[in-house]
Amino acid sequence: MPADDLMSDLRLLKEAALEAGSIAMTFFESDVKTWEKEPDHPVTEADITVNNYLEKKLMSARPDYGWLSEETSDTPHRLSCDRIFVVDPIDGTRAFMNGQPHFCVALAILEGGIPVVSVLYAPIFNELYSAILGQGARRNGQPIAVNNRGTLEKSRMIADPRMFAPENWPDPWPELTFPDVHPNSTAYRMALVADGRWDGVVVLRRKFDWDVASAALLITEAGGRVSCHMGSEFSFNRKIAAQRSLIAAGPVLHDQIVSRMTHIQLPDPNDS
Repeated sequence: MPADDLMSDLRLLKEAALEAGSIAMTFFESDVKTWEKEPDHPVTEADITVNNYLEKKLMSARPDYGWLSEETSDTPHRLSCDRIFVVDPIDGTRAFMNGQPHFCVALAILEGGIPVVSVLYAPIFNELYSAILGQGARRNGQPIAVNNRGTLEKSRMIADPRMFAPENWPDPWPELTFPDVHPNSTAYRMALVADGRWDGVVVLRRKFDWDVASAALLITEAGGRVSCHMGSEFSFNRKIAAQRSLIAAGPVLHDQIVSRMTHIQLPDPNDS
């Protein structure tokens, strides 16, 4: 994609994310209507309202792009598009419902299955992250970089501490530091790695493209690595738009984490 087109798309995503965040905030800490779209997957009227705004805003500006969103029924049309929007209108719905701050609007544009532009906006913190492929990552306009930690010992890991219990591993993990409050939003967890505040994210279960596409570009453009637990880089916009797991960290720490994970068998969503 020409550089001018990338910048134009970035401006579009920034404008959309900021307005989407403002819309979400009109519902925050209110008696918002909620229901379950499937067991243990809540959704609110705020998710739907923000999604409807984003779909109208983005698709009217780029009608030839495909569309993939957590809150829109998926269709095969996106598979035939050169470029697609990947959208999570409110990533961290549980946090949003509970009046907690760790939620965000996560937007990305894929070209040939690769993220080329992304924007993530966390309205409570007034943090606007952005990245263009090959041009670095930024938070509120300032360049960011991952923490290039070289050892697992005492590394700061956003993950479920129970997963690292010694009885679960043939080679026990060294001492790790976990957050007192576990951010509900996968995308925001990854953003905290992209800007160096945390060292890594580990999720050993399926994550959908809308959970990770935007922040994956942030991390790689900030000098980090993102993959499944086997070390394979993500392939986006497949028939089933999901990844088998998530490892995100600086390059040295990423390899150390993956080296301890390769014995774990988790199915690729597109093998089912």
